[in-house]
Amino acid sequence: MFGRVLGTTTAQVARSIAFVLLPISFIALLAWATAGSATGNTGDPLRAALWIWLGAHQVPFSLALPPANIAGYLSYLPLGAVVLPIFAIRSGFNRVIDRLDHNTSTLPLARLLFAIEYSIAAMLLSYFSSNQTVKPVWYLAPLFVFPLVLISAATVGRRLVFAQAVLYGSRALALLLGVSSIILGISIFTHLSTVKNLTTVLEPGIFGGLLLLLLNILYLPNAVVATLGYFSGAGFAVGSGTLVAPWRFDLNSIPAFPLLGAMPSGPSLFALFGIVVVILTGALLASWTIDLNMRILVQSLVVSAVMCAVIGIAGSGALLTDAMSAVGVSPWKFTLSLAAELSLGAFLALYLPRLGKR
Repeated sequence: MFGRVLGTTTAQVARSIAFVLLPISFIALLAWATAGSATGNTGDPLRAALWIWLGAHQVPFSLALPPANIAGYLSYLPLGAVVLPIFAIRSGFNRVIDRLDHNTSTLPLARLLFAIEYSIAAMLLSYFSSNQTVKPVWYLAPLFVFPLVLISAATVGRRLVFAQAVLYGSRALALLLGVSSIILGISIFTHLSTVKNLTTVLEPGIFGGLLLLLLNILYLPNAVVATLGYFSGAGFAVGSGTLVAPWRFDLNSIPAFPLLGAMPSGPSLFALFGIVVVILTGALLASWTIDLNMRILVQSLVVSAVMCAVIGIAGSGALLTDAMSAVGVSPWKFTLSLAAELSLGAFLALYLPRLGKR
């Protein structure tokens, strides 16, 4: 039985990797053929395709930037790209279930083997795709890939029953992210001229413009996290020593990236109203759980704080150079501000009516 599960998961891991990697390789080859190359080595676009595949799994990169081989680091990667490997993993594990004749007794072992094999493949691809200038941090690959694969595979083949705390805590955070998405969309349209100017500076051309558009779309979730950090009062950074917050605007220049054109141009105390929205969300969370018990509310707040920490870590990182070593939200500030504001809202919802009665 073990041999059958091992053979089935190995085949489907290879299929899941190829499902994403082959289209990326085709696009990389097409871009390489369009732009031309001084060396004419087709290994360059194939290695770049591997880097894109690893970046979609949030694997960080250690860089030696030309011409002076200045040390750099890339860990601020597009969160939207995670959708591609998740889709491939779910599709591959769904085939594993079919090959094992829906035998539920083998599924836990199959999930574990699938995650282990996928992580080992990612680590090997990270190691062998390195060169002198770009080195994926291969020993960190399992740390990012294994949880992603295990969680994605866990959502296939069975009906998930979430605990009440997870359900309500994730619902509150999803509401805040949804509101932030709407605000970000409005900001992009109101700053459309700035976005257009940043695109013009790059002069990407037709094919490059399509790739630039795709990159901006993939970075939209990062921008949503930054927007939530901004309106929660924690703010976000666009470089080392910078801070963009409603109460402080410490930013001299921005990279020529169109999505950054939606940023505010200065401090805005009116944006502190976003803190009220977060507090009201905490009060709403209390209203959802008030008919249950206090323990469910406390657990929901803890779950929300843990999710905020995960999102804060995912929405922060370094972008190539030392000057851009801090990009996105600060994980601890982001988590602390949201957790405190949600808890304050829940406290007010519970105790203000009691004070009014007294």
